[in-house]
Amino acid sequence: MGAGRVGVTLAETLESKGHSVAIIDQNPEAFRRLSDDFAGRRVTGMGFDREALTQAGIEDAYAFAAVSSGDNSNIIAARVVREVFGIDNVVARIYDPGRAQIYQRLGITTVATVRWTADQVLRRMMPTGAASEYRDASGGVSLCEMDLHEGWIGHTVRQLQNLAKARIAYITRFGDAYIPSPLDVLQENDLLHVIVYTDHINEVQRILATAPKPEED
Repeated sequence: MGAGRVGVTLAETLESKGHSVAIIDQNPEAFRRLSDDFAGRRVTGMGFDREALTQAGIEDAYAFAAVSSGDNSNIIAARVVREVFGIDNVVARIYDPGRAQIYQRLGITTVATVRWTADQVLRRMMPTGAASEYRDASGGVSLCEMDLHEGWIGHTVRQLQNLAKARIAYITRFGDAYIPSPLDVLQENDLLHVIVYTDHINEVQRILATAPKPEED
């Protein structure tokens, strides 16, 4: 929802990766931002209107991003899609980062405008595992952005590091990055930036992407 710069970037990026895409905007002129070869659906209407969503194919959707210019519209649309149509992968862009915790409690992943780009929205819509951010000259050590399984929520940084045999360089939480201490507790929607031996990236991502067993706590 939203055919602004971020919405158009998301739509065209997803289509380039082979996904079927629909984009909704109440202003039909907004679709002019799309490239001439964009083959997805263009639906004129409000993104929280059930008829518009149905026309866009929401019943068969894997993910939904609400990236219009209004916080309230984005959140209403995200809630309708999640609660009425049962779509799990829902992301809403917000202009007021102070509201993030409220929306997180509703089960809606939020990204704050200015601090985030279409790439971060895309990662939350279509999780892909580890994304390499840096590799040293020898190629032996990498800094990777990794997704975290919800089963790790409430565990400490130390517990995760001991099991994964890797180090968390920093955590992105609600759009802000910070360097954690070993006793810091992992929270929902944390994005981890992990220092790991390059040969072990897949193994570490597997550990982070699955819930820890009780004996591993």
